[in-house]
Amino acid sequence: MRTFMKPLVIAVISVLFIQCGNSKFDIAKGKVGKLTTKTTVNEIENVFKQDSVVKVLSEGAKGENFFQEDDKYLVYEKGGKHLLTITPKEQLDSTSTIKSIEIFDERFKTKSGVNIKSTFQEINANTKVSKVESSFSSATLFIDDLNATITIDNEDLGLKEFSTQKVTKEQIPDLAKIKSFTIWFN
Repeated sequence: MRTFMKPLVIAVISVLFIQCGNSKFDIAKGKVGKLTTKTTVNEIENVFKQDSVVKVLSEGAKGENFFQEDDKYLVYEKGGKHLLTITPKEQLDSTSTIKSIEIFDERFKTKSGVNIKSTFQEINANTKVSKVESSFSSATLFIDDLNATITIDNEDLGLKEFSTQKVTKEQIPDLAKIKSFTIWFN
């Protein structure tokens, strides 16, 4: 009986390590890697203790300045590769939770494999694009299943750089590339 148990225990532990091994890079609704909707600004440096976190803090509301920049926490691997940019809900508040996370590293991906290097064809095949909004320089895809936005540059849409033309999902070329990929924690 003991001879049977040892390989079984090793197999179970191996499966657990394999399943947990990639969780550092999983994207799902309310989750990016080890960050969740409950993660506070205080916890960011601990979550990324093997990486480098650069704080870019706003000056807060001063006097009559109603327009203020958001705090940003830029996460880099030790080698210098930009992984994520984290924006808290409340500025200059270490107990604030996260408002959004912009993805910069292709290892962060959804269960279906969508990442920053995906084409529109891959996005459209693996997620439900609920809405497309146009701006002067890009089109933004809204993906409700992830609470995410994906931006595609007008150049990849075959439009002039500054165009006000309305873009529909059907007009987006299959090979259009992602300009930005943001997960929102509302």
